[in-house]
Amino acid sequence: MEQESQLTRLGLFDARVPRYTSYPTAPHFSKEVGPETFAEWIEAIPAGASISLYMHVPFCRRLCWFCACRTQGTQSDDPVRAYSETLLAELKMLKDRLAPGVKLSRLHWGGGTPTLMPADMMRRVAEAVFEAVPMGEGAEFSVEIDPNEIDDARMDALAQSGMNRASIGVQDFDPQIQEVIGRDQSYEITKRAVDMIRTRGVESLNADILYGLPFQDNARIAESVQKLLSLGPDRVALYGYAHVPWMARRQTLIPSEHLPTPQERLDLFETARKLFVADGYDEIGIDHFALPTDGLSKAQKAGKLRRNFQGYTDDLAEALVGMGASSISRFPQGFTQNNPSTGAHTGAIRAGKFSTSKGHVFTQDDKMRSRLIEALMCDFKVSTDELVRDYGADPVQLAKEFGACAEKFEDCVRVTTSGLEIPEKGRPLTRMIARHFDAYDLSKAGHSSAI
Repeated sequence: MEQESQLTRLGLFDARVPRYTSYPTAPHFSKEVGPETFAEWIEAIPAGASISLYMHVPFCRRLCWFCACRTQGTQSDDPVRAYSETLLAELKMLKDRLAPGVKLSRLHWGGGTPTLMPADMMRRVAEAVFEAVPMGEGAEFSVEIDPNEIDDARMDALAQSGMNRASIGVQDFDPQIQEVIGRDQSYEITKRAVDMIRTRGVESLNADILYGLPFQDNARIAESVQKLLSLGPDRVALYGYAHVPWMARRQTLIPSEHLPTPQERLDLFETARKLFVADGYDEIGIDHFALPTDGLSKAQKAGKLRRNFQGYTDDLAEALVGMGASSISRFPQGFTQNNPSTGAHTGAIRAGKFSTSKGHVFTQDDKMRSRLIEALMCDFKVSTDELVRDYGADPVQLAKEFGACAEKFEDCVRVTTSGLEIPEKGRPLTRMIARHFDAYDLSKAGHSSAI
């Protein structure tokens, strides 16, 4: 109760803050960054470098009401095939601009529902990816799989194309909760998909589960977590449901009067967290869990954990290239985002141009604060020496900012001889502490609950 009282006093239960999967965050991207900038940054990737590739497939058979991702519904394969042809053309444009010898360290197909693609199209797209950017040694190819939209032919196509990590969204197994969030995915259907993945020798399995959904209580989330644990995922993301109906209109269908309070959300998170830890998972950052054998856990122990638009990652590539409508890319020079409209994106590619509609060019201060925030989000500590050495930060100014942060957050933040540290009791406040170092005006953008 004492900790909850302190968290209340520090504003955790009232705050809305970014998730800090990027810095600056996407609402601060500018239309001044366009296709020419994207092409320049692609061409600037050094020969022989490793890059990551994210491919967005925005289609779903049915739209889940809780989801705030850029997606659209379709009952036909025709739009998916047409979109896949656009991806093939976009990949050819990428190939033509990359320096020789560039290799893939990570490839991720996300959405939407990538498994809406017919099996033959999956093979064609995978071939085009590897023709544009071959897989490097130890590379990872992951795909988001909808258990309702997978069969033997499509799973064979993915496995034979080299998929070695699969990702499944669970959210919650409770039938009543699924009904009010517009989802229909039973434990049995999910287990069938997991069995299909494992029998094909796919090495690693990710799963997502949500807390903060309507009608969730500690008993219900515990039951869903136990069912998820029985499937043996190697890595789990425990995300807080972000109720942002002003950004995602489909969320107006969610019965907001039955959403847990912020204090109840913290209890739900703690219930799930304790179950994952008791089952042998390592805590990764603020909301991930991984088995000790998983790459994420190894990266954390080695001090090499990173944060990107997909959450936490062990990928060290300096460039993450996004293909498809609305995809975001990260380069050493800054961010770019493709046009979110599928039609506009397709039109640009057909005209032989990338569809970049906005982005951001990093300042030196951006780079320093990006690393500062990433270190807090990944390791709960940041080194003054690193920020001074690698980003030219002013140690006197850092000391002032660290001191002000520690004063604001009481004993939930500690100034140390090496920098700044968030002790265990302060970790629920991590996103708020990160916001303290955000130099941008956050009042213009609506964000999700801090817990």
